[in-house]
Amino acid sequence: MALQLDDVAPDFTQDSTEGQLSFYDWAGDAWVILFSHPKDYTPVCTTELGVVAKLKPEFDKRGVKVIGLSVDPADSHAGWSKDIEETQGARLNFPLIADHDRKVSDLYGMIHPNASDTTTVRSVFVIDPAHKVRLTLTYPASTGRNFDELLRVIDSLQLTENHKVATPANWKQGEDVIIVPSVDNETAKKLFPEGWTEHRPYLRTTRQPRLG
Repeated sequence: MALQLDDVAPDFTQDSTEGQLSFYDWAGDAWVILFSHPKDYTPVCTTELGVVAKLKPEFDKRGVKVIGLSVDPADSHAGWSKDIEETQGARLNFPLIADHDRKVSDLYGMIHPNASDTTTVRSVFVIDPAHKVRLTLTYPASTGRNFDELLRVIDSLQLTENHKVATPANWKQGEDVIIVPSVDNETAKKLFPEGWTEHRPYLRTTRQPRLG
């Protein structure tokens, strides 16, 4: 059965470009993005890994660790990483799991038999510090992922984790947010002293609370 929101992400130990990796130990108390690739030496995956390497400082700022997965062995990953650096202008700076026996792929439901019974689809899991799955995305092999969107999702998850707000469609860091309906107006006065705009009783927008 596929992992669902708020399920606990399974622990595992597997080979990687940084040696044998125990997932929970590696993740620690950080947020994690785990994303899979159909196989090594594929064009779309090469561009994705280059983008993530370039965006790593942005993930670091948010306390997020990134980790990739492909079903080929570690020595294949090592050769592929050279291609990534040469063609994308970025060195692989995060671990890439070598899931040669499909152990992690099966554990996380990354192989969709109707698409391929041997390679993973482009799965994404955002996992919080309690190891709970907070977001899942599945892309077809032909479509590269939008990692700017994943940064936006992380910003929303971290903000709404600590404040009684939700983020509207197409929200970006610094824009107005929605006061959740479970907060009544009296409570909202304490939580949001700068006030809010009431578009409807159930739709109240306010300035984004300060992080931290």
